[in-house]
Amino acid sequence: METCDVDRASLEALEGNETGRIEAFSDGVFAIAATLLVFNLRVPDLLGLDSGAELWRRLAHDWPSFAAFVISFLSILIMWSSHHNIFMLIRRVDHNFLLLNGLVLLGIAATPFSTQLVATHLRHPGENIAALIYCAVALFIATAYNGMWRYAAHHRRLLAATTTDDQVRKVIRQYAVGPIAFALALVLSLFNATASLLVFVAVEIFFALPTGANRRPGDSTEV
Repeated sequence: METCDVDRASLEALEGNETGRIEAFSDGVFAIAATLLVFNLRVPDLLGLDSGAELWRRLAHDWPSFAAFVISFLSILIMWSSHHNIFMLIRRVDHNFLLLNGLVLLGIAATPFSTQLVATHLRHPGENIAALIYCAVALFIATAYNGMWRYAAHHRRLLAATTTDDQVRKVIRQYAVGPIAFALALVLSLFNATASLLVFVAVEIFFALPTGANRRPGDSTEV
């Protein structure tokens, strides 16, 4: 009996180490992507700058860059939070899960580029294409998240024993919104870039709201 307990403890420690490694690597990608966003912001040139009012005017002129930075930073923050929540419900990982997680990180790594594209072309020719690419990256990430979670939850193959069926269903329902909403934003981008970005913001707000799926297994439901 003691040997069995030791073996079980060793297995749990090994599985915890594996999930810890993938979380640490993923956190690094999220952190780098979020940091790179700031390089899309441009400091106004000193040439011809003769007053504080002129500086404010130039900063106001670059509002698409600041808006894109805030939206994308919050988006990465929410996606990182969602990634963290998933791993509170997962006990172990396997090769296929690692690849699916890699697809999520691929989309995250592309976010600074799509952000710069929108920041540069919003309110200029080509804004529809820029918004389309921005929404396409978000759609790719949302689809990858769905694939990763559904794979982990299928027959509970990678889930912790404390993860309830209700939590599994809540995550599935919540994640199903992403691909639909971002597909809508992508279609809208062909006609109105600003409208597509407003849909993007609405989806961010939706995912930022706390749900029962975000609760750690075993936590009390009382407030």
